[in-house]
Amino acid sequence: MEPELVMASSQTDAGIGCWDLHSGAELLRYRSCASPSHGLVCVGGRFVASSQLREPSASSGSVLYWSWNKAHAEVKNFPAEPINPLVSNSDGTYIVGGGVSGDIYMWEVPTGRLLRKWHAHYRAVTCLVFSDDQSLLISGAEDGAVRVWSLLMIFDDMRREQAKHLYDYSFSEHTLRVTDIATGYGGCNAIIVSASEDRTCKVWSLSKGKLLRNIVFPSIIDAIALDPGEHVFYAGGRDGKIYIAALTAQGTSSNTYGMHIIGSLADHSKAVTCLAFSVDGVLLVSGYEDGMVRVWDTKTHNIVRIFKHGKGPVNNILVVPWMLLNSQSSPIRRHGSSLPPPLEKYANSTDEIAEVKAYLGTHGTSDEPLDASYVSVHTMNSQIEELQQQGSSAAAGMEVERLKLEYRRSMQMVQRWQKMYENLHQLCLDELLDGDQAGG
Repeated sequence: MEPELVMASSQTDAGIGCWDLHSGAELLRYRSCASPSHGLVCVGGRFVASSQLREPSASSGSVLYWSWNKAHAEVKNFPAEPINPLVSNSDGTYIVGGGVSGDIYMWEVPTGRLLRKWHAHYRAVTCLVFSDDQSLLISGAEDGAVRVWSLLMIFDDMRREQAKHLYDYSFSEHTLRVTDIATGYGGCNAIIVSASEDRTCKVWSLSKGKLLRNIVFPSIIDAIALDPGEHVFYAGGRDGKIYIAALTAQGTSSNTYGMHIIGSLADHSKAVTCLAFSVDGVLLVSGYEDGMVRVWDTKTHNIVRIFKHGKGPVNNILVVPWMLLNSQSSPIRRHGSSLPPPLEKYANSTDEIAEVKAYLGTHGTSDEPLDASYVSVHTMNSQIEELQQQGSSAAAGMEVERLKLEYRRSMQMVQRWQKMYENLHQLCLDELLDGDQAGG
């Protein structure tokens, strides 16, 4: 069983708690962290970042960086405005933040440069998530809108000028604040699920750009997590229950909770604030308003472990594989620096959009990032092959990182297919048993 790390933070200054998911041992507690919901992120397995709650009168935001083995924040960032949600791409190259003004900011992590800023919503951004192939960014906000942004559009100046608007889709069926968003597998063909204070969760198709399912819950839902097999999703309510809702199967209105809700996990605790799955998709980790973190076995519906975070309510949960933490041969670490430079508060250019470039690594003994034009994956692979022919150690390191990423994605794919097989197998058994009973 692959070791996994559970991390939890709170809106009060209770720090960040870290536990071994399977043994239950507390490993470390990061100090002085008061994070908003969706404001805690693991950046490429290299370090932890968290946006910080600020006084209403504060003119700037605050984002802190921690090394894995240091209790105190080592780098402090002060963006132009308070930041609510934070999200990083899988490689940790970019970090994206949603502002209270409705603006979205994208920074290049190794240099700290502000690459893009755009007005995304009419009110504060509440949640951000990348699609599994990193090509799309999905945002939710206090204005009730869920918007889908193509990174190709965001970085393509010509397309930006020709387009009527930057987003691919703007879903506006929610009537109140969006509280959480989860995405499935499949990139631009995936489904996304959004939760709102209007007591609904909505399932959307990215390929069709339309609503597939609307589910009304008995309570406001603040957190959602998709089962890896994408047969059901889990919705954490303010009434203390974690509802199990069907994504594809036909639901009935005769059950206890309502249409498409097929069950729940509950121990009569306070409001559920955040949810996250273990890598194998069996254990569901939930954070609560009472400061507790509970680990559920989704097969038996039993609690298998409880962590106590602190006095304040838990509002963020991360589950990080140790394999990800141990793969730290990044260009940043090769030069002896555990953390990147601070994020730019403003872009260098007057129109707030600097020339967009990608960070590829380093040449020889230079400590400066390679300043190359934004390139496609095909071009990057060609450059890697060329550097390998020259015997470059930097290229070898990049190739190792690429293989590790492909391995992680392959393992996730295997687990997803295994889960789908188990669901199909159980469905076949149920059909056979129903047939036998009918025949008897």
